[in-house]
Amino acid sequence: MITTSINLFILIPLVGYLISLLLPKRNENALSITAFAICGLHLIFSIVFLIVWLVSGHSTLNVFDWIIFKTNDYEFFIDFCYDKVSAVYGLTGSALVFLVIWYSRYYMHREGGYKRFFNTVLFFFLGYNVTVYSGNFETLFIGWEILGISSFLLIAFYRDRFLPVKNAVKVFSIYRLGDVGLLLAMWMSHHLWHQNITFLQLSNKELVHAHLLEHSMIGVAIAVMILITAAAKSAQLPFTSWLPRAMEGPTPSSAIFYGSLSVHLGAFLLLRTFPFWQEQTSVRVLIVLLGLFTSIIATGIARVQSSIKSQIAYASAAQIGIIFIEIALGLEYLALFHFASNAFLRTYQLLVSPSVVSYLIKDQFYNFTPNTSKLYTFIPERWRITFYLLCMKEWHLGDFIRSIYWHPIKYVGRYLHFLTLRTILLFFAPIFAIGVVCKYDNYYLPSSIHSVLPLLFALFGLMMILRSFTERRNPYLSFILVALNHFWIALAISFNESFSSTETVLYLGGVSVSAVVGLLALKRLQECEGQISLSRFNGHVFEHPKIAFLFLLACLGMAGFPITSAFIGEDLIFSHIHEHQLGLAFLVSLSFVIDGLALIRLYARLFMGVHIKTYHENPFRSS
Repeated sequence: MITTSINLFILIPLVGYLISLLLPKRNENALSITAFAICGLHLIFSIVFLIVWLVSGHSTLNVFDWIIFKTNDYEFFIDFCYDKVSAVYGLTGSALVFLVIWYSRYYMHREGGYKRFFNTVLFFFLGYNVTVYSGNFETLFIGWEILGISSFLLIAFYRDRFLPVKNAVKVFSIYRLGDVGLLLAMWMSHHLWHQNITFLQLSNKELVHAHLLEHSMIGVAIAVMILITAAAKSAQLPFTSWLPRAMEGPTPSSAIFYGSLSVHLGAFLLLRTFPFWQEQTSVRVLIVLLGLFTSIIATGIARVQSSIKSQIAYASAAQIGIIFIEIALGLEYLALFHFASNAFLRTYQLLVSPSVVSYLIKDQFYNFTPNTSKLYTFIPERWRITFYLLCMKEWHLGDFIRSIYWHPIKYVGRYLHFLTLRTILLFFAPIFAIGVVCKYDNYYLPSSIHSVLPLLFALFGLMMILRSFTERRNPYLSFILVALNHFWIALAISFNESFSSTETVLYLGGVSVSAVVGLLALKRLQECEGQISLSRFNGHVFEHPKIAFLFLLACLGMAGFPITSAFIGEDLIFSHIHEHQLGLAFLVSLSFVIDGLALIRLYARLFMGVHIKTYHENPFRSS
């Protein structure tokens, strides 16, 4: 009975979210009471379940819910588990969301996006619970995706302003890197275990040791991918600069997202996978060094920030760096206690930050005394000044990410402007048709060419998505290129003998439905506005919210969000890339990274930002 009750951790926020969608946006009382009641019920259930679990012997519980898709050598199933890690994360999250909802009832009063705020927070709460109670990588990835899109929506809550929208896209780009790191870890796990491994099976030391003994390098690669995903989610080096940019959203969302819950999920991923990499000394040393350098650098940056929310953001990143060190050293209980303490502290600090600013200004005006501390006099003055200036510049972390991530994508994309609809029809469509023929009639195809074709077709798909990302005029072209990227990837993977036609239809079926819905939404927008362009942010969501919502759903479906079969298709794609096809895995994963960026950029430029029509109010650049 207690085991099957785990599903209620997911069902309660799901029901609350669905109810909130049906409530009218002008009825603030109904919206806030519904959210308050749902979070309160979830908190009570979390406490009762924890007590019963402790009394019953506190053994790890695992619920195998249902199989979504199954073939002879592949199984995609939903699985939930409950242990000490999920107990601490679940109870802390439930308590903090309950408190923040209570606070937001009055803080967000008469805000234009009151309903949208509570909808998104409940959506986040759903994704958070799916993540912390997940029993395997596939279930965790569903929650991970929900957290990513809800983060984007809350950072861009003030969607009529330039900086919130721009920073939301930047943060989503870092999250997208983490998503693909997790996909690659899942891909390598398929080849290591030859099944969809559960976290309960990972706790079996004999099983893990037996597999890693023969495949030690694959084990290290999986651990590194997990670390990259955790670092991106928890704002560790070199991704730390996104955290203060995420503070553009409302203060309550900043408190539960980037002060307490979402930002600690990188540490959760390390805790959840600790039995897998605990015997890999090189990985543990790498995690310790990453946490140590992040703590030192983030602490220095926090001490020179002029914004209190930025100070709290960097201070939180520094503490998470220490949590990373504790996890790597095997201090699991200390890490869990540290997480809960830091989460409650940062939530409190962020919620009182608007008041603290006025108190501090008054205190400094009347009671200012210069700092006479001699603490750092043993450090040479030149070093101290150098460190201070680097911290003032935030160690150029934002510039570093732009130079290795954004600029190369834009640079390459500019040289692909020959990819127009005309070029695609005249040149690439015949090549695609030839590829399909070669796939079904490859008897006379030399093996050397057969092995090169998947790489070639995946490269064509990457070219499409790079061109889509840099398109600044025609939204139709940008959106169609994203869809074509998926078709090229499906063709590339279809040359692997285990990728069946049924799986191709499952993958491309979800993509095709999303593409049709998106094109219809673009057509309707053009009919209403006469002309649409990507040369600037257009802000059409204010006059066409239904079209914006429909197009957002189409973009999410195309990007592999768990609302269409394309989500399962992406996992299928990686499961059928052979372990020696590293080049193919790299091209496909890079395509999926830029795929999400191109779609979110397309949505943001069409529907968010300052409205293109001059009779709308011109807002501040930042919140």
